[in-house]
Amino acid sequence: MTGKTSFALIGFGWRAEAFWRLSTVLPDVSCVGAVVRSPRSLPVPDFGSLADCLTSVRPDFLVTALPRVANPEVVTDAVARGVPVLTETPPAPDLTGLRRLWDAVGGSGLVQVAEQYLLMPAHAARLAAVRSGIIGTPTQVQVSSTHQYHAVSLIRHLLDAGHAQAVVRATRTVALLLDPQTRQGWTDDPVPKPATTTLATLDFGHGRSGLYDFTDNQSRNQLRFRRILVRGSHGELRDDEIVHLPAPRTILRSSLVRRQTGHDLDLAGFDTETISLGSRVLYRNPYPGLRWNDDEIATATMLQAMAAWVRGEGAPPYPLADGAQDHLIALAVEEAADTDRTVTTTSEPWAATP
Repeated sequence: MTGKTSFALIGFGWRAEAFWRLSTVLPDVSCVGAVVRSPRSLPVPDFGSLADCLTSVRPDFLVTALPRVANPEVVTDAVARGVPVLTETPPAPDLTGLRRLWDAVGGSGLVQVAEQYLLMPAHAARLAAVRSGIIGTPTQVQVSSTHQYHAVSLIRHLLDAGHAQAVVRATRTVALLLDPQTRQGWTDDPVPKPATTTLATLDFGHGRSGLYDFTDNQSRNQLRFRRILVRGSHGELRDDEIVHLPAPRTILRSSLVRRQTGHDLDLAGFDTETISLGSRVLYRNPYPGLRWNDDEIATATMLQAMAAWVRGEGAPPYPLADGAQDHLIALAVEEAADTDRTVTTTSEPWAATP
């Protein structure tokens, strides 16, 4: 590879700023501009339209970080101009929007989705452990950690459910909960407020099922544990522990161990090095020394994977068909909870995509 693979941002909010900030450190990716609605002070050149951006800086691909209602039109415009797109989640607001977007760009092969959760170190290690066969065939995944399409992505891939239809049942309950932190930081609010918990079961058939459990702001509310359980035919994974049967009449419990530097007299500085299972390294941080948190590591990994794919040097990081399927099931969860009825997802055109 010679030079850097360039990208331009569409929008420059909180998420877009993260892509730009990480790109300033990556050796093979550079952000060359941003398309924003009104001129303002940005660390990169700003443009009033996609056409102006493409004419002026000619990026190799685009990263859209827009409200879900506005996103499909921009993605469609970019694809019509022949530019690859990494679209933020979800790619469209609703099922009608997903169908229209797929009709417009699904056959182009130019659109990827910035679904980064499977690239987070802990989840990547869990996925590697499950795919190693240590718990046999995965049959059920329970996720209580993140919301909607992110949780569905974890469930689908840990089950290897592909684009299978899902029968969804859901319910909601409301209870008091302190909310000490938001994206803006500490709230310093001592009064518990009503918080909604959504519980849903997802039946993918052939003995595969999922449990979705999410409480308002759980992604940032540290008063709720993040929990993940993967049940298999020969054992199960619970968070960072595995129970399995390695030999007849032998039940073992093994742990996923994160090697975190910077504690006590480890003077290397605070950083993630590896996550291992026994003597096997399941995950190795590709950015040693940068002291990034897990979400930063995952986002940078996605950005580099997109750049490698655009160069023809790597696999597609997360195709639109997967992002659409995640949101299709997430919408079914909301519909089932809203109506108190069982919802079966439809088989959509993207389900035929390998």
